[in-house]
Amino acid sequence: MSTATLRGRAPLRRNVSAVESVSSTSDNSSLSTPTESPTASASSTSLSSMDSDEDLQQKESSRQLVDTYGNEFKLPDYTINDIRNAIPKHCFERSAFRGLAYVARDMATLAGTFYLFNAYCTPEYVPSYPLRAALWAGYTVIQGLVGTGLWVLAHECGHQSFSPNKTLNDTVGWICHSALLVPYFSWKISHGKHHKATGNMERDMVFIPRTRETHAAKSGFLLHEMHELLEETPIYTALMLIGQQLVGWQYYLLANVTGHNNHAKQPEGKGAGKNNGDFSVNHFIPSSPLYERKDEKLILLSDLGLLITGSILFLVGRNYGLTNLLVWYFVPYFWVHHWLVAITFLQHTDPSLPHYSGESWNFARGAAATIDREFGFIGRQIFHGIIETHVLHHYVSTIPFYHADEATEAIKPIMGQHYRADVEGGSVGFLKSIYKSARWCQWVEPNEGAKGENKGVMFFRNRNGLGVAPAKLDASS
Repeated sequence: MSTATLRGRAPLRRNVSAVESVSSTSDNSSLSTPTESPTASASSTSLSSMDSDEDLQQKESSRQLVDTYGNEFKLPDYTINDIRNAIPKHCFERSAFRGLAYVARDMATLAGTFYLFNAYCTPEYVPSYPLRAALWAGYTVIQGLVGTGLWVLAHECGHQSFSPNKTLNDTVGWICHSALLVPYFSWKISHGKHHKATGNMERDMVFIPRTRETHAAKSGFLLHEMHELLEETPIYTALMLIGQQLVGWQYYLLANVTGHNNHAKQPEGKGAGKNNGDFSVNHFIPSSPLYERKDEKLILLSDLGLLITGSILFLVGRNYGLTNLLVWYFVPYFWVHHWLVAITFLQHTDPSLPHYSGESWNFARGAAATIDREFGFIGRQIFHGIIETHVLHHYVSTIPFYHADEATEAIKPIMGQHYRADVEGGSVGFLKSIYKSARWCQWVEPNEGAKGENKGVMFFRNRNGLGVAPAKLDASS
């Protein structure tokens, strides 16, 4: 049965929040920092029939916002202070000992797995070559999963949620990320900008969706014909996903793909004439417009970490052979970055999620434009809950992962219908969502007929006949 919303029927609801609340827009929606997030406006349910024209227009436009499923959407009206005040104080407490214990656990698991396979997955103990090859393939999967967990702990260091000591955080983060060929400080800085502008179509740093115009141009179709296109083949979606999962992370680091492309606005002039994809906008060179001049020494320190790891890998390959190096390190490396791309993609890409123009965005709205999912034991124990508590992480990124479940429960009543979680199917559902989101979420556009600030609220649409149909445009548009 089609999941598209049909006229005359109740809209499909896939992401049910813990508390359903009625939100209203606020007058200070253009504010853009956590401390300036909008305050709640007066109720729109007054018995008075003397509403002003402006109030009536606001009510009318609010009914025009629907997500891709067809569910009504209302702009969040709570503040970042409302969120922070709802979280128990002990959730903000960070323990260096506990953080280091998790790092030790993950590193011991990586080392122990390496030892066991090299000691016992040999012709002496496993004479069958096909079985031995299958076991070594399993080794790469295990190391990829545990390596992803170590990556997440370094990510905690970058957010200063690892411990109260900034020097310890950055030292541990630099070592762990460098070992995984991640430029720690470079990524930390760009990732911090992502958190400051989540869901902002002009300033976000990761997985900014195409606009309708960009998708039409890249697809080679006229804009006004988008609603008439035939269904896209599933094989095309699958091929695009394979490319995304295989080299998406590397391409992001090298060319800033999926990040914003407004580098001409870099305040120091470093972005003049630079665009995503030309490799002058990357995470490795101090002159990149992703960074200010004060950050340039940190970019070089990140590169030093990569150079040290690269030198060690070169020596390993020379002494033990390229085949061993490939199996021991590089196949697990690609597994790690497959999981990172999948996790990040699904945190910010879902038919229920909005995106905002610069005029309609503020911090509280942008942080709510994320979704929690469920990946079972792997997600909660190996990936340290990064999948299951991402909404909370965007509101208060300094809360350590081992307090994130409790803090998430605390903010659900504040967020109401704006808290989103898709846990259907558990771990299998998480994996299926990669393909589903690629099919449903091809570009974003405003709701047809939206007025006022609602014109800057955009939702995913697609040309596969799934969910709410794209707006129909006149040929003269």
